[in-house]
Amino acid sequence: MSNARLAGRYAKSLLGLAQEQGQLEVVYADMKYLQAVCNASSEFVNLLRSPIINADQKNSIINTVTKDKVSVLTNSFTVLLVKKGRERELPEMATALIEQYNELKGIHQVTLTTAVEVGAELKKAIEDKVKAENKFATIELTTKTDDALIGGFVLEFNNNLVDASIARDLRDIKKQFLSNEYVGKI
Repeated sequence: MSNARLAGRYAKSLLGLAQEQGQLEVVYADMKYLQAVCNASSEFVNLLRSPIINADQKNSIINTVTKDKVSVLTNSFTVLLVKKGRERELPEMATALIEQYNELKGIHQVTLTTAVEVGAELKKAIEDKVKAENKFATIELTTKTDDALIGGFVLEFNNNLVDASIARDLRDIKKQFLSNEYVGKI
């Protein structure tokens, strides 16, 4: 079971230390790498969360995975996590640090889901539109595809959802037909 509060505290501490040492961008890149590793490998996450594997083995495996890929500061951080028995929260800590970094830098996460893959020109147009409409300085656009949308798009940012998909339109029409009060009067 993850502990978001604990992950946030560790991430905040690492973020502060990285700022003090002038390694903010390096640590951010390291956390993006660790997040990608955790997302790509459920075995790695299971290793971190396993109570059976001892701390020395976990340290060795983490060092093998991160060798020459992360900074000395991030490596020291992971060693400290294992020493304190908090390595199980590493995926959440990486995510929390990335979120805190984005908040610090004013970067807004935007997710665009479409039925088919969109081109670079359309992505740029959507980025510009979202920036202009919401007065965002910087956004980080992530794209996904979902065949169930049939057409259109779904845009998510800052706890807002813009659903302009054909699937939603069809659901709305179905609701209107099912609740049509005039059908009984025909």
